[in-house]
Amino acid sequence: MPGIRRLTVAATAVAAISVLATACTGSASNTAADGPNEDVTLNFWHGWSAPSEIKAIEDNIARFRKAHPAIKVNVTGNMTDDKINQALRAGGEKAPDVVSSFTTDSVGKFCNTGAFADLNPFLAKSGIDKEKVFPKTLLQYTQFNGNQCTLPLLNDAYGLVYNKTAFEAAGITEPPKTWSQFEAAAQKLTIAKGDSYQQLGIMPTFHGYETAPQRLAAMWSPAYFDAEGKSNLAKDPGFAQMLTAQKGLVAKLGGYEKLEKFRTTFGDEWSAEHPFHLGLVAMQIDGEWRANMAKEAGVKFEIGTAPMPVPDDRIAEYGKGYLSGTIMGIASGSKKQKAAWELTKYMTTDTEAVVEFANAIHNVPSTLAALDSPKLQVSPEFKTFIDIAKHPKSTTTPAQADGGTYQLTFTDFAYAVEKGEVADIPAGLAKTDQQIDTDIAKAK
Repeated sequence: MPGIRRLTVAATAVAAISVLATACTGSASNTAADGPNEDVTLNFWHGWSAPSEIKAIEDNIARFRKAHPAIKVNVTGNMTDDKINQALRAGGEKAPDVVSSFTTDSVGKFCNTGAFADLNPFLAKSGIDKEKVFPKTLLQYTQFNGNQCTLPLLNDAYGLVYNKTAFEAAGITEPPKTWSQFEAAAQKLTIAKGDSYQQLGIMPTFHGYETAPQRLAAMWSPAYFDAEGKSNLAKDPGFAQMLTAQKGLVAKLGGYEKLEKFRTTFGDEWSAEHPFHLGLVAMQIDGEWRANMAKEAGVKFEIGTAPMPVPDDRIAEYGKGYLSGTIMGIASGSKKQKAAWELTKYMTTDTEAVVEFANAIHNVPSTLAALDSPKLQVSPEFKTFIDIAKHPKSTTTPAQADGGTYQLTFTDFAYAVEKGEVADIPAGLAKTDQQIDTDIAKAK
């Protein structure tokens, strides 16, 4: 499914990609001898594996080949970052020329080490103004220090998916817009069953699928780093406020141990046994794919979607969310970079290609033109995520030299907070800042 990726799998992929980026430094200049009209065969590796996704890739490649008949494309799917790592380290004719990865967290590592070619020269030569093609937030997670070593290939927006039928039964007439409304709704929707739950308003713990610290922090619009590039977790009050608010919600819904015991009964996030599908949770922080997955699972209730709730003092910013997505880049060691650019350019900037791909796998488009395309299939549930992607206050986690390591460090601290192991959150954030700064210094 389209959601089997992103930060959910990023934690296990960061180490592999870090090795990849370190091992694959090389020229990022546009010096390849091949040309877009010369016979050439590209190796394109991606991570999609579902039959519908594989077909969507194949259909996109078929459209590309009609416009570029001289460029053949060998497509290899279901590639993990570890497999890509091994192939790029080995090099040779079978190594990928073009790569699509779900792990946006490691863009900083890709760019910083030259593992992927800088695409700015290619964009300039093609007359493409990236600022006019892609949403600003998507450009933030696909480049590092001015090196645009990847481009966005579709987009994930995170919001609130909820059980409208359960809302009606609880007397709730609209989705919560503020955190206090969110807390009240979560409590009202929770139905006890012995020492467990018949229905939980929301699973608030950070292990609860997509309820990651980065998603919730986005609603406070915090700055992860200051102007000098130093970790800013302790100085920006948003991080402490988010952690405090989440910890408070955990307590109001029964406490960490009780919630975690219930969570261990949940099915796989990507199966029909997801607790939201089964009516075990009434609200779910999730991506644009969840409503469609729930429908395919045959749920008996009506599904609603909305932006995530904002802090009470930020109601004017309601509608924003956390954005992430798939990235696409060209291996710096490829000898076929001009042809590789033609494929990358087509898949990431051609409006028809982006829209058709988005329609096929139910992801949010990654270009401004595609977001507004009349050919984009937009259900009422999906429109919520289109609007989140367009919102000027939507944010992402910035690229850094250590890839996603700084996020894992922050997440580990968040786990400790919700478990009640941290007595002084500001002091703990300051210590976390020190660790992040140390890790980044080592990565440079």
